Amino acid sequence: MIHDGFTDRTTAWILATFMIFFGDSAMASSLKLADPSELAGKWQATLFARADSPQSPALQDNPANLCILELKANQTLGEGAGCLSAWLGEHAAGWFTEPDGIAITGTEGSKILFFSRQRDGLYQGALQSGLNITLSREVH
Repeated sequence: MIHDGFTDRTTAWILATFMIFFGDSAMASSLKLADPSELAGKWQATLFARADSPQSPALQDNPANLCILELKANQTLGEGAGCLSAWLGEHAAGWFTEPDGIAITGTEGSKILFFSRQRDGLYQGALQSGLNITLSREVH
């Protein structure tokens, strides 16, 4: 009897160890850090409000809710940085990749906005005002 209990306990520990090891491996591969060169280029940024937001009617036909944002290979922002800065209320200067998205940085290098990856070529971020911004690969 004592021998069976020891075997069950040992089996449980071995299974738990395998689950931890293989779980970490699976998680690490699913959160691969993208190379900046993969994300560099022009993106379409769209400012929008949730359907129940009071800002929705004001944004509906406003061309200022769309801009082209260039993520440069040197991880600075090019074209469209002024547009994004106006939406954020502070100067957006750079960007960097994170395992689950793209971070926009201010002039001092601190993160001021995070875009979470929705799928390949589509990212979404939320402003403190309740408005949202999507980043999608620009199609020519």
